[in-house]
Amino acid sequence: MPELTWQKSSYCAQGNSCVNVAASPEAIHITETGDPTAAILTSTPAAFSALLHVLKKDPRHV
Repeated sequence: MPELTWQKSSYCAQGNSCVNVAASPEAIHITETGDPTAAILTSTPAAFSALLHVLKKDPRHV
C-alpha cells in the first residue's frame, strides 16, 4: 500500500474520537484517531460515496 495522506474530519472536535480519511487511486481508507489498534477500513470509492450520500440525506446517522 502506498503511503497515505490522512485528513481529519472537519466535524471533529478536539480529542481522540476523530474520523480520518485517506484516498488512494483504487480505494478510500478510514480510521479513527483514538483506535489503539490503528485499524483501517478500506472501501471502494462507490461504497464510500453511497455512505456519504446516506449520511448527508439523514443527519440522524451522524
